[in-house]
Amino acid sequence: MTLSLFATSIIITVMTPALTARMRHGFAAALFILFAIGVNHSMAGEKTAPAARKAHKVVLQVSDGDPKKWNLTLINAKNVQTEQGKDNVVIEIVAYGPAIDMLRIESEVEPRVNEAIKSGIKVVACENTMHGLRLTAADMLPHIHYTRTGVVYLMEKQEQGYAYIRP
Repeated sequence: MTLSLFATSIIITVMTPALTARMRHGFAAALFILFAIGVNHSMAGEKTAPAARKAHKVVLQVSDGDPKKWNLTLINAKNVQTEQGKDNVVIEIVAYGPAIDMLRIESEVEPRVNEAIKSGIKVVACENTMHGLRLTAADMLPHIHYTRTGVVYLMEKQEQGYAYIRP
């Protein structure tokens, strides 16, 4: 649209000697209106462009030791990434209580947790639960993160504007 407006202004400039003052004003007014419509249209497109969108933030809680619950959580996280676009969403999964067992090395869901981490999902383990179970970072999957208290971490994330999901 900008190129056609530019071409129209050049034609008006070249034809100026042959046009009356009234015609020049009419063309100028039409050109102004077309330019205004083009600018408004391009600005509307910018509002919905992916780069201009605010990133969504979501934190998922897992406190059950059931592998089915973990798989549901991991599927939910992947679906959010797919739907919103990986670059348009920040996803964290916080595990505490019996759910910590699924973050141990060689757990039943280890491959899926590692896949989630590789896709940019942050997985966070509660150190209070680990301490109670006498677990250390050496017992846990690599590349996970830690927080002292899982519930407090969830509270803080909600205060930071994260959507809270408990599958």
